[in-house]
Amino acid sequence: MNESLMEKDKTNRVLAISTKLLNGAVVSKPEEAVYFHVNERSIQRDIDDIRYFLEETDDTVSAYNTVVNDRTAKGYRLEHIDRVKLSNSEVLAICKILLDSRAFTKKEMKSMLDRLISNCVPKSNQKRVSELIKNEEFHYVEPRHKKIFLDTLWEVGRAVYESRWIEVDYGRLKDRKVVHRRLKPVAIMFSEFYFYIAAFIEDEATKQDFDVLNDSFPTIYRIDRIKKLTVQEERFHIPYASRFEEGEFRKRIQFMFGGKLRKIRLRFPCRT
Repeated sequence: MNESLMEKDKTNRVLAISTKLLNGAVVSKPEEAVYFHVNERSIQRDIDDIRYFLEETDDTVSAYNTVVNDRTAKGYRLEHIDRVKLSNSEVLAICKILLDSRAFTKKEMKSMLDRLISNCVPKSNQKRVSELIKNEEFHYVEPRHKKIFLDTLWEVGRAVYESRWIEVDYGRLKDRKVVHRRLKPVAIMFSEFYFYIAAFIEDEATKQDFDVLNDSFPTIYRIDRIKKLTVQEERFHIPYASRFEEGEFRKRIQFMFGGKLRKIRLRFPCRT
């Protein structure tokens, strides 16, 4: 058989298999090999070509189709996958920012990077993105506390969203004591390698130890220092006019320390 006829046969096979997949059928390699009088390796290459074509769909679309091996059905079928609308360059930038944050343990960081790349980058470019972050990932320095806190972070986020009281056992930095607090969480923030809760304390006895009484700003707690967290059923209410705005707080505060805001004026000699 000459080369042109072989190419025509391959094209006919690929079109026939594609049509079956698009119609919801399960494609069996042995059956297709017998039907087209070729070996199973040829059918596998056809399926790989179809998968590659489908996964290279324009990145601007919100979803794409791919071919998966369904062991239960004993064959290949078409699967519809929602695409996260991130470009290759955006995923690379996010990976770099994650690595530079040094906020998570090595295990957490590797898991997030692997899933981010595999779910958001076309298969043909996954190796390239992985190679571009490989050195930084290898030399990644995890935080000294080495605490896995993603579940705690999510629970705090739920409490903030639903305006629920939380109770925490918290390891203080200044004296290493574990204290119990009942808090109104109003925001989650990130700064200088750590995640923080911004929360208001209602306990008057605890407030007596504050340097600034009746401080209008919330107290700041590092999430990795929370020993125990309980989200209460009871909700709190903060008037809209008195709501905490993370953006405004960020404009005024560089580091995550509480206390009253102060204005300073500098005087210095000016040379003419």
